[in-house]
Amino acid sequence: MISQLVRSYILLVAIAIALFTVPVAFTLTDQLRDDTRLSVLREARTMALLLGNGNSASCQALDEMAGAYSVETPGKVQVITTGERSCAPGLLRPEQDAALTKTLRRGGETTDWGSDFIWGENLVITVPAREATADRESKGPVVGAVRIVYSTDTLTSRLWTIWGFRAGLAAAVLAAAAGLGVLVARRLTRPLRQLNDMATRFSDGDLTARSPVTGPHETQQLARTLNSAGERLDSLIGSQRVFVADASHQLRTPLTALRLSLDNIADGVDDEFVREDVEQATSEVVRMSRLVNGLLVLARAEAKVSAAEPLQILDVIEERFSVWRPAADERGVTIALEEGVDGRPLVLASPGHLDQVLDNVLSNALEVSPDGATITVRVSARADEVLLSVLDQGPGMSDQEKSRAFDRFWRGQGLTGRAGSGLGLAIVKQLVTDDGGAVVLRDAPGGGLCVRFSLRRAAPKSGG
Repeated sequence: MISQLVRSYILLVAIAIALFTVPVAFTLTDQLRDDTRLSVLREARTMALLLGNGNSASCQALDEMAGAYSVETPGKVQVITTGERSCAPGLLRPEQDAALTKTLRRGGETTDWGSDFIWGENLVITVPAREATADRESKGPVVGAVRIVYSTDTLTSRLWTIWGFRAGLAAAVLAAAAGLGVLVARRLTRPLRQLNDMATRFSDGDLTARSPVTGPHETQQLARTLNSAGERLDSLIGSQRVFVADASHQLRTPLTALRLSLDNIADGVDDEFVREDVEQATSEVVRMSRLVNGLLVLARAEAKVSAAEPLQILDVIEERFSVWRPAADERGVTIALEEGVDGRPLVLASPGHLDQVLDNVLSNALEVSPDGATITVRVSARADEVLLSVLDQGPGMSDQEKSRAFDRFWRGQGLTGRAGSGLGLAIVKQLVTDDGGAVVLRDAPGGGLCVRFSLRRAAPKSGG
């Protein structure tokens, strides 16, 4: 928008400069032509009068005047006489042409600029010389002609000065207009850019974003409306998070008590059918507990109750391996770590987030992996990030399933889809993105699923 405003402003200034400068330049050019023509014509007429007198004094004056004119100006004087008259024999005689013939026969003055476009190399003016008579009102016969061939080099230089000065002035004005236009456009669009920044922060999940109430009345009103909507939305989302967190927390206690009661009932029942029903009810209670715990984790993550801090990623991985290896060993599944880093890199993560992420991903990988398979965790580092990949040898996911895997309450067709709450990967994405990272799903080499994380790398701690 700024560029469009600046272009429009420069265009208007350019049109104004053109409407003012170009006519003035043409007027000055015409004035230069007229002044030069009149000056040369005046000198030619004076010399023609001397030639018409025909006496020795006039001829001598003509000769001196023509010589001085040729020295002081870029013009050359040529003289021709008719009949037996002779005056200023040292001057050049003009070549016979149509203009000279017209002057000698008809007694008319001629002006030839040498070109239809401004002028040519020379301005040629031919003036008839008439014999002097006692009666000044009557005209004597034409006895010769005076021609001045005036070089236009000086005129061309002055022409370039006229147009060049105005072109330079126009360029300077346009440059100043462009700079001023940028300042004005940025000032005019500042309220809109502030509103756009607010909308961008909204889209990124920052509901605390507010726009300054500045600019014209319309943008001020829009800013007030958006700020009010943002406050209302933040309040509603906050209330929803509090409700989800409170409800999840309150449900955990009765669900735990219900599970203990079902376990006690199962221990005291001998009927196989009743025991089977109790075990099915217990599995549903377990699934519900997972769902409640997942909702509680999401509510806490969205509330961002903790800040990211440097953590040793390899220490966290080894700790979670010690928790999950017994369950993997029962099924003959191997959990392996592949390190592609030098030293022990630090990542920025909130306390408990990385543990929860690894627990969810390893749990899913263990559920979908066949007996005897291998779950591989790879760690590599770049300049500003650490890459963490978890690869399993399960059935994998189709492209359509990958596009929906991070949706809440969506469950796939594998083991996780039947037993999970549909919140595992949603929790993983929420926790990772809250810490400034990213997560993607890819096909693992040889089959299976690869969950890849990009985590922010922290600077090494300085020694104390």
